[in-house]
Amino acid sequence: MQAAVDRLRPLSLVIESSGSRVMRYSQNVQRVLKVPSEAVALLATLWLRGPQTAAELRSASERLHRFADVSSVEGYLEELATRPAEQGGPLVVLLPRRPGTREQRWAHLLSGPVAEDPGHAPAPVDGAGTDELARLRDEVRRLSEEVAALKELVQRLAAERAPPG
Repeated sequence: MQAAVDRLRPLSLVIESSGSRVMRYSQNVQRVLKVPSEAVALLATLWLRGPQTAAELRSASERLHRFADVSSVEGYLEELATRPAEQGGPLVVLLPRRPGTREQRWAHLLSGPVAEDPGHAPAPVDGAGTDELARLRDEVRRLSEEVAALKELVQRLAAERAPPG
């Protein structure tokens, strides 16, 4: 734990607080990032749990801040996502919706850009990928027929151009 504190101290993300015989530390994220406490609750939850939907964030961050509804969570996320560059730029990003999921997830940008992890994609639920698979099969069949027709056309043109023999 001391190693983590030692890495956060130069960034001013933790500060020592005096008191009892044991050294105590307080987080200083709100002042350093210049964001409201509600945003700190969302960032902490994203940092600890990874990408989450707005509804998941509302539930998971309840001990840090109680949001009235999901739309208030979305409001703070939008503010964090559209921060101007002079304030340090965006702190969160809305990820593209993955196949088999209903809602988009938010991710923090505190560690840099979010890397896409194709191996972490959730499995389709309740046949959610069935329509996509059927569409892909139809497209493969259609393209195979088109290739066969083009091959036939090339053979016919080659036969017409061949010298009489």
